[in-house]
Amino acid sequence: MQFIDRTTIKVTAGNGGNGKSAFRREKFVAKGGPSGGDGGRGADIVFVVDNNMNTLLDFRYHRKFQGKNGENGDIKNQYGHNAPPCIVKVPQGTLVKDADTGEILADLTEIGQEAVIAKGGRGGRGNAKFANSANRAPTFAELGEPGESRNLILELKLLADVGLVGYPSVGKSSLVAAVSAARPEIAEYHFTTITPVLGVVSVGDIDDERTFVMADIPGLIDGASEGVGLGHDFLRHVERTKVIVHIVDASGVEGRDPVEDYYKINKELKIYSEKIARRPQILAANKMDLPGAQENFERLKELAEKEGIEIFPISAATRQGTKELIQRVAQVLDEYVEEPDVEEGVKVYDAKEEDPDKVTITRNDAGDFIVSSKSLDKLVAMTNFGNDEAIRRFQYIWRIKGIDKKLIERGIKEGNTVRIGEMEFEYRD
Repeated sequence: MQFIDRTTIKVTAGNGGNGKSAFRREKFVAKGGPSGGDGGRGADIVFVVDNNMNTLLDFRYHRKFQGKNGENGDIKNQYGHNAPPCIVKVPQGTLVKDADTGEILADLTEIGQEAVIAKGGRGGRGNAKFANSANRAPTFAELGEPGESRNLILELKLLADVGLVGYPSVGKSSLVAAVSAARPEIAEYHFTTITPVLGVVSVGDIDDERTFVMADIPGLIDGASEGVGLGHDFLRHVERTKVIVHIVDASGVEGRDPVEDYYKINKELKIYSEKIARRPQILAANKMDLPGAQENFERLKELAEKEGIEIFPISAATRQGTKELIQRVAQVLDEYVEEPDVEEGVKVYDAKEEDPDKVTITRNDAGDFIVSSKSLDKLVAMTNFGNDEAIRRFQYIWRIKGIDKKLIERGIKEGNTVRIGEMEFEYRD
């Protein structure tokens, strides 16, 4: 199965249904009043963590998700039906980002967890809602509010307890195969593992039923923190692990210095994330069954003492020392305390995050006046400009909000173009 851990998609929530402009026309009811009903709400785009998914592969072929629109209102004050939410299933460990702003919208780590990523539009109000003592027979109704649309980046971060780090061909895949039921491809060439492999490890004692998930993650190379090689594709998966098992080739059969490799790998981890670099780390000196390994192991013991970390001599090929390593890893996991997250928080949709009545006026290169306001953008989208009474209502709200005064302060002149949302018009004093 192909492993996909990053992709881009577009989601568009449903528009609200239009309100209805209607009047009671019934026998024996003279001069029936307004009776147009409201439109229904458009569909939200809701992401749900599905236990049956483990990659983002489906999104390679399905990149656009469109919520249904709410139903229009009808006569006799009949409301349109709300559209059911558009459910998008994602695997556990999916991070959802806004592709245009980089904002983190949701961090989906629990089975069944839900997050509203794009809100459906509100249904337009029917003309019955606008009747008052001053206007008992309004002829206009609102259009439905457009649903939100977002370009998204989906990233899948493995939810492993233990991450194996080290240069290519140091024996990470061999260790996973030796201590779990996972069977990663193993061969004598670099980058055999180009996608992460998860293995469930049993501690192994008769009275000990503890298990944990170990991830064999693609090998690091110099410059990975800057995206070189598999770079960020590797480091993204280390972020969620609780304990790092750092594997070095103690034999040095390929001409590599295991002590030098240790420092290079940790340098890349630290550059990418100080938080990752502070995770508990255990050093595993692999390939101890090969010539030259014992000599290098003495140097590695000095390194471990200097760095204040534990070291275990192992051979993944013969399984020498693997039981002791696994038991110690399980103990460190039991003692693990999550570091408080002080990084940028997950925001998820929050309608109160920005003041909808805030108005800003800017100029573009053509000299047009651009009026930006969430409430005005919504008003423009929901106003039927083919109805004179609706236009008068729009002009009234425009004056109430003091937009004319703000435009004059910005130096607007007769004939200048004003843009609000998708609408533009010529300014007249």
